[in-house]
Amino acid sequence: MDGSPSIVSDVMTRKVVAVRRGAAFKDIVKAMRRWRVSGVPVVDDRQRVLGVVSERDLLLKEEFHGGDPLRSRPAGLAKAEARTAGELMTAPAVTADPCDSLARTARTMARYGVHRLPVVDEDGVLQGIVSRSDLLKVFLRDDASIAREVRTDVVALLFPETPEEVRVDVESGVVRLSGRVRNTELVPVAVRMARAVEGVVAVDCRLLGPRHRPAQEPDLADDRTARDRQAP
Repeated sequence: MDGSPSIVSDVMTRKVVAVRRGAAFKDIVKAMRRWRVSGVPVVDDRQRVLGVVSERDLLLKEEFHGGDPLRSRPAGLAKAEARTAGELMTAPAVTADPCDSLARTARTMARYGVHRLPVVDEDGVLQGIVSRSDLLKVFLRDDASIAREVRTDVVALLFPETPEEVRVDVESGVVRLSGRVRNTELVPVAVRMARAVEGVVAVDCRLLGPRHRPAQEPDLADDRTARDRQAP
């Protein structure tokens, strides 16, 4: 994809702050403040991810201090009493694979309501971390690169008979498709495929069907020909 980011390994941060299961509460807070992060993976001796401690997990202790213990959730009470990363962490951790697409990773974050994901290999070993801000890097992709991919992977694929009649223009990530195609039933498909191209902000579709020539009734044509033949 012309060197533009398309998978997690293209955008993830490889230098990751992680803690061990036995890390103390205050040490976790200090590490997060020092590195300006809102969550840290918890790893074992082999750097396999066991869980994640987030600011939300840590703030449960403060919530317990200021609230009614009888009204708190049991899980919240347990974390409010936690002293180590192993007791605080949310497990199992929601993770990403280095080869996951950015779109899939964004959907995972939205589904679980998290701002970052540890990136692990097939053995669960920590490789990096990817955040929501990292995923936005895909929108830095240049317009020319987007246009080339739309022409190759969308237009040429769906409209091979008349690819030269379809114009692809991209400005600030907005794709404009214009021209004429033979099969208008494929137009919605083209829009969906173009919208799925990495870096596309929106799609403006102005594709039209083929030009229609007025049909001539066969009987009228035959009558006209016969009259012409009878004329002196």
